[in-house]
Amino acid sequence: MMEALGKQILVEFYDCDSDKINDVIYIENSLIQATKASNATIISHNFHKFSPYGVSGMVVIAESHVAIHTWPEYKYAAVDIFTCGDTIDPWVIQEQLKDYFESKNVSSMEMKRGLFKVPQGQKLLFKPENKFQSN
Repeated sequence: MMEALGKQILVEFYDCDSDKINDVIYIENSLIQATKASNATIISHNFHKFSPYGVSGMVVIAESHVAIHTWPEYKYAAVDIFTCGDTIDPWVIQEQLKDYFESKNVSSMEMKRGLFKVPQGQKLLFKPENKFQSN
């Protein structure tokens, strides 16, 4: 049986609010809030404002990452949501960002990442056991 380490959702947000997707602080807060809403574990984040417009950034999560690149002049944002395991729902992130950016047209594609053949009755380990887990 084939199992995947994770899933990656490539999201195209069209017809967004240009001012919102050109505001680096707004973008940073939006990605952090959407990521928290999915119950992902945030490790770090970094965002950059380009001149005269556009924002790029990433939220690194224990389960992988959420990255964004915006083109406010086209009212467009490209978002990459990569999650490993099945503890969080990446679609929650997409829906939250759609609302935050006021996108009127969304297109997305899901890909399975890290496909491996796993013997019947066994599970693919997504990450090492948490050594800090309480018993």
